[in-house]
Amino acid sequence: MKQRKKISGQRLKTWALRLTIGLAGIVLAGILLFSFLPVPFSAVMAERQIGAWLSGDFRYAAHSDWVEMKNISPWMPLAVIASEDQKFPNHWGFDVQAIQSVLDGEEARMRGASTLSQQTAKNVFLWDGRSWIRKGLEAGLTVAIETVWTKRRILTVYLNVAEFGEGIFGVEEASQRYFHKPASRLTMAEAALLAAVLPNPIRFRADAPSAYVRQRQQWILRQMRQLGGEGFLNAHKLR
Repeated sequence: MKQRKKISGQRLKTWALRLTIGLAGIVLAGILLFSFLPVPFSAVMAERQIGAWLSGDFRYAAHSDWVEMKNISPWMPLAVIASEDQKFPNHWGFDVQAIQSVLDGEEARMRGASTLSQQTAKNVFLWDGRSWIRKGLEAGLTVAIETVWTKRRILTVYLNVAEFGEGIFGVEEASQRYFHKPASRLTMAEAALLAAVLPNPIRFRADAPSAYVRQRQQWILRQMRQLGGEGFLNAHKLR
């Protein structure tokens, strides 16, 4: 009996190892392919859609429309950098200073310690949540995409998978839904408004912005100007 249990345990470990290796291979293949191919859907999109179906909401539909960086107004990447990750062009995936500030209980200038690279890794490949396991996987994926993708590519993917409202994913879908025009024509103020809802796109609304969202929009606009406008993107080859 003990021998059988030992054999069963070894088989279980073997299958678990094979499954882990297989999943890692799939993710690695995805990272390589998405370095030049459009991302058809993200893990967050799938999670939202499946969650809606399981709750009986068959009206919910996750919408996204992929666009390349050249078809996105330069104000939009500048807005998300200004609001979410001003060190994005220079870090290797993690903002150590911001992480330390959060650990020390300090506010990190109206944003958390999660960089655009980390958010992209999480949105594309992982489920929502705050467990240490998910954080560990996020860290590994962040290193992987920072190694394989360019900064411009990370920013492009982020803008195409970011959630801007209920069922609204990607800047093109958000621009069409809220402003009735393509993302290439977004103004500076409109880009800042979209960036303002990113911390909580279900609670914060771009089509009915609260006083807090408007205040955050104005803060983002000031940060965009202080960064140097479009010249900031050109200097770091993000356009």
